[in-house]
Amino acid sequence: MIAAVRDFANRFLGRGEATITVPSFDGALKPNQKLESATTLLECEAPEDFATDGRNLYLADGRRLLRLDGSAATEIRSFEQPISALCSLANGGIAVALGGREVSLYSDPASSAPSLTFSDATFNAINALALASDGALIATDGSITCGVDDWPRDLMELNRSGRVFRLDPRTGSAKPIASRLGYAFGTCAHRDGVLVSESWRHRLVFVRDGQSPQVVLGHLPVYPSRLSKAAGGGYWLTAFTARTQLIEFVLREPAYRRRMMAEIDPAYWVAPRLRSGFSFKEPMQGAHIKTMGVIKPWAPPRSYGLVIRLGEDGKPLYSLHSRVDGINHGIVAAVEVGSDLMLIAKGPGRILKLPLAGLAEEFGA
Repeated sequence: MIAAVRDFANRFLGRGEATITVPSFDGALKPNQKLESATTLLECEAPEDFATDGRNLYLADGRRLLRLDGSAATEIRSFEQPISALCSLANGGIAVALGGREVSLYSDPASSAPSLTFSDATFNAINALALASDGALIATDGSITCGVDDWPRDLMELNRSGRVFRLDPRTGSAKPIASRLGYAFGTCAHRDGVLVSESWRHRLVFVRDGQSPQVVLGHLPVYPSRLSKAAGGGYWLTAFTARTQLIEFVLREPAYRRRMMAEIDPAYWVAPRLRSGFSFKEPMQGAHIKTMGVIKPWAPPRSYGLVIRLGEDGKPLYSLHSRVDGINHGIVAAVEVGSDLMLIAKGPGRILKLPLAGLAEEFGA
């Protein structure tokens, strides 16, 4: 009852989750164009996720599993469904999520058959996998109603059905450890639990089995996604796009959203995207975006590129951006490989490489 009254008051007064204000990019999130200086190693049709065992780097590209060696890519195998998440296993194997609905474990990436498959009937949008400290797998399931590629609809419908599962290879069990999340998209082991990106609530939470999620990093100006561990301690947190006041306003107008979703092609909804600027039908054009035909780097972003370097406590140290006038948008994965940071810019379909040397000093971290 108290929560319902508080929610009503927030909607009436325009505060809390009902506010349309968006935090500014400032401090450790101060904008730059560092991602635009990254080297493009490869262009793919549908890059999705990375997995690395410290020696090899694997890439999910649609239905194909590739191994990267510099700028060369070797196809290891293909599947009947698109790969929605990857994770390297401690024994040299690999875990592969297919179509968001099942997770298969392979003792070797080239194995013809899985050693174990988790296919819980409730899986719907498995979008990230990570190893827990005890060897189990942690999987984030973004939504129970929208598939892995239908996340704009999940946002526009104001769904809060994301879940986190613990997959135990020893018993073959799949146990939910968190639910009712605003699109769970990304996870990483942290102390005696896991960090989880809660995209639609713009925050990073700490999840322990049987306990309510605890906010580690909140009020982000972006929609956070996958996480990976940094070699020097801490984490890399990707953000697949940024928030805007216009979208926040639309999210609070149910009649408009219903008509928009019923009458307009989803590609042209007033919703965040992984890439933009390729059609005159797109919303958010004109003088607030361009001046004399030049895109403003500070314009409201329909698509954006961002990865945040977090400390051990989950607080941001510095960030790497591709602003509105850049190309490398839709960063959905980032992992350290040797002395480089490897990134997937899903918007343009690029695999990027950025040297780690000097990054912390450049941004004063």
